[in-house]
Amino acid sequence: MDRHEAVLRELNMYPLWVRRDVVVVNSAQDTHRLNTPSPLVGEGRGEGGTENSTLSLALPPQGGGDELAVVPSKIKATGKSFQINSNLSWPELKSAVHSCQACALRAGCSQTVFGVGAEKADWLFIGEAPGEEEDASGEPFVGAAGKLLENMLLALKLKRSNVYIANVIKCRPPEDRSPHVGEIAQCLPYLQRQIALIQPKVIVALGKVASNALLGNDATLASLRGTPHNYQGIPLIVTYHPSYLLRSPMEKAKAWQDLC
Repeated sequence: MDRHEAVLRELNMYPLWVRRDVVVVNSAQDTHRLNTPSPLVGEGRGEGGTENSTLSLALPPQGGGDELAVVPSKIKATGKSFQINSNLSWPELKSAVHSCQACALRAGCSQTVFGVGAEKADWLFIGEAPGEEEDASGEPFVGAAGKLLENMLLALKLKRSNVYIANVIKCRPPEDRSPHVGEIAQCLPYLQRQIALIQPKVIVALGKVASNALLGNDATLASLRGTPHNYQGIPLIVTYHPSYLLRSPMEKAKAWQDLC
């Protein structure tokens, strides 16, 4: 069984599959322009958020050696910028996340959800924010969405222990709403430092919030999928969040196209 067939089987799509070079009815992607504003609403965890702020984050500097990891200043919704020491080690970074009081989310969640996996992984998967189950367990992507992600990893001959899995936001938003722009601004430096420590060969952004945060835009997920991207020179794949795929199983074939 080749990798393509394996992915399809794990997505419950085999043997119904679509080659990239074949045009079929209902398979056309949305062609909105990349600069079309869109509400900062999660594609991911099943929340029904109605946050009207849009995400406008400039791409982080390409060079290294800065003393501080800084969120770019195009976050006009709050006017806030948050900095952490860019030389933090893994233990120091985990401690900083655990004790973070930069926004109000920490006070309302059970614990922070830092990330899980190999600290020098080739593949890095990034989601939106912890949900109720993640908040209880302390790990990202558990429950049904986590199981689907694990099945997709297995089809790619990967597993949780040899990839790294994290979220943009480390604390569960109230009632699993979508994170606000200011909250992303406060939390993004932690993710940036995780990426710098991991040095992955491939990043997979799961959902709109993760994609917008990493790419520094507010483009629709449909306009970002199927297009080559990079984060500071690292190839970046944009695809659906597993929770969205659970709600919209007909989109699983598109997720297969993104990953393969």
